[in-house]
Amino acid sequence: FSFRFDIYRKVPKDLTQPTYTGAIISVCCCLFILFLFLSELTGFIATEIVNELYVDDPDKDSGGKIEVNLNISLPNLHCELVGLDIQDEMGRHEVGHIDNSMKIPLNNGDGCRFEGHFSINKVPGNFHVSTHSATAQPQNPDMTHVIHKLSFGDKLQVHNVHGAFNALEGADKLSSNPLASHDYILKIVPTVYEDMGGKQRYSYQYTVANKEYVAYSHTGRIIPAIWFRYDLSPITVKYTERRQPLYRFITSICAIIGGTFTVAGILDSCIFTASEAWKKIQLGKMQ
Repeated sequence: FSFRFDIYRKVPKDLTQPTYTGAIISVCCCLFILFLFLSELTGFIATEIVNELYVDDPDKDSGGKIEVNLNISLPNLHCELVGLDIQDEMGRHEVGHIDNSMKIPLNNGDGCRFEGHFSINKVPGNFHVSTHSATAQPQNPDMTHVIHKLSFGDKLQVHNVHGAFNALEGADKLSSNPLASHDYILKIVPTVYEDMGGKQRYSYQYTVANKEYVAYSHTGRIIPAIWFRYDLSPITVKYTERRQPLYRFITSICAIIGGTFTVAGILDSCIFTASEAWKKIQLGKMQ
């Protein structure tokens, strides 16, 4: 009675017939299965990056602050004249910010490279490089510059994530009007990266638009500056590292093996049937 439930019934070897065509198809079938298996194994070992969008403040432990890294060269302005000013809608107004900043003379002291690490509040505002904090304003300030780096939050070194984390890198305004002010309008987008271990890193991408203009003070003097005006997007981008589940990998392997053998069996059967029919036709002609 139990034999009736055996779905893997055996065919005696005496009733089977090996063929050259079957051998060729078998070899091709095994090579094809090996190729698909290695492809699936590579996909299973590698991680994929899944992204999603949502409305939230991801880094709630930051105290409402965003870390900023600025590196900019002004080849025609002395270091004693260069300063960083920070303003925002919470009432912050800081002229000549000097904490965690460094000025490096360029062009035999005629120019300056400013490197600063500071924090801003998560509200619209601006920070700008200017001569506002200098004890005496120069007659002809020159705000031509090159931006080497402007980034926000943690640095993400992930090959599979491509974004505008340092969109102003390489911005070259050396050929601009020396007396012109520069406005960079930034739209900052919070970005979260979560690795396989669940550890999260918080960074910020940003888009930028810019314009140049000549600004006059109330005394009629031209006092140029390099403005970075920013606003935050309420949308957060989250990148999550994921790996294909083991059960899905096993399912794919079973589908590859079973499907390949099934298709190969159908192909071999069709070729064998056609071959036998052709032999019968040839035999009938001879008779």
